[in-house]
Amino acid sequence: MLFHFLFPLADRHILFNLFQYISFRAAGAMVTALLLSFFAGPPIIRRLGALNMGQVVRLDGPRTHLRKQGTPTMGGLIILVSLTVSTVLWARFDGWSVVAALSMTLGMGAIGFTDDWLKIVRHESRGLIARHKLVWQFALGLGFGMLLLVTTPDALEVTHRLVPFFKHVHLVLAPVVFPLFAALVVAGSANAVNLTDGLDGLAAGLSAIAALTFGVFAYVMGRIDTSFYLGLPYLADAGELTVFCVAVSGAAIGFLWFNAPPATVFMGDTGSLALGAAIGTVAVLLKSELLLLIVGGIFVAEALSVMIQTGGFKFTRWRTGTGRRVFRMAPLHHHFEQLGWPETRVVIRFYIVAIIFALAALATMKVR
Repeated sequence: MLFHFLFPLADRHILFNLFQYISFRAAGAMVTALLLSFFAGPPIIRRLGALNMGQVVRLDGPRTHLRKQGTPTMGGLIILVSLTVSTVLWARFDGWSVVAALSMTLGMGAIGFTDDWLKIVRHESRGLIARHKLVWQFALGLGFGMLLLVTTPDALEVTHRLVPFFKHVHLVLAPVVFPLFAALVVAGSANAVNLTDGLDGLAAGLSAIAALTFGVFAYVMGRIDTSFYLGLPYLADAGELTVFCVAVSGAAIGFLWFNAPPATVFMGDTGSLALGAAIGTVAVLLKSELLLLIVGGIFVAEALSVMIQTGGFKFTRWRTGTGRRVFRMAPLHHHFEQLGWPETRVVIRFYIVAIIFALAALATMKVR
């Protein structure tokens, strides 16, 4: 919005010329998201506490988590407010990529908000029925995939997806399959981040790292010179996704101010589903769904740990009559807690591994 109002004044003062540069507006979005989180956080947390929006803790989880019972949840509202305002202020809306990314984030956040609300009302750790939640997530993802397909003049361009490390190899999808694929990526990303949100500061920090990484890819693919040099496709509307990604990262980092251990507020499904959807949607818009497996390596490991634990237990119960667990507890971060790692050690080490994954993803731009 600031671009549309202030850049036309560049002929009056050269200072307004800065608003044409994505790098300047991305920096503005980061600072704005951080400041909004700092200022909006305390009143939102106080309001959540006054309304008794307290966290309902799993009774079968780690015993150390029982002390978190009653901590205000639905703090994802802080993230949604800060990233929405900063994106609207600093992004250009000439194309529809930013609108799509922001809409998917808010839509998935609304599903998470409903889930959190039901948990609080029922005073139990289960909100929406899992299959109902998945239906809404897939419906949202299908709508996004179909819209992307019909609004692109060349359907073949949409169905060709990038393969990391390869310049001339693409994953080619049939047009009828693409909306299903997009829905799977967005819903899968949202639920993977949701599963990761089990320790103070974990999901927020990992989401900030992943969003910044995709912000670099968006910036590169939004420039003709750098995309051509690196053998990546030039996407005219991708540059503005840099502003969105940096706003997401800034909002997540700002939320960490309150969510760092010991947390004074939890993001809940309101925040985790929204952050996961934001990252997944950007991956689809950048044709980089397979790259998401590297950028979000920790999220993938967390989701796989749940599937392996559930599948292994059911299989061994079927074969032997007694179910056996592969991990001491799933998702993966709880396994390390059960091994005796303090919560802060798990979080910091997961951050380090996430940064390694991010660097590996960035390396794919040159190793092609």
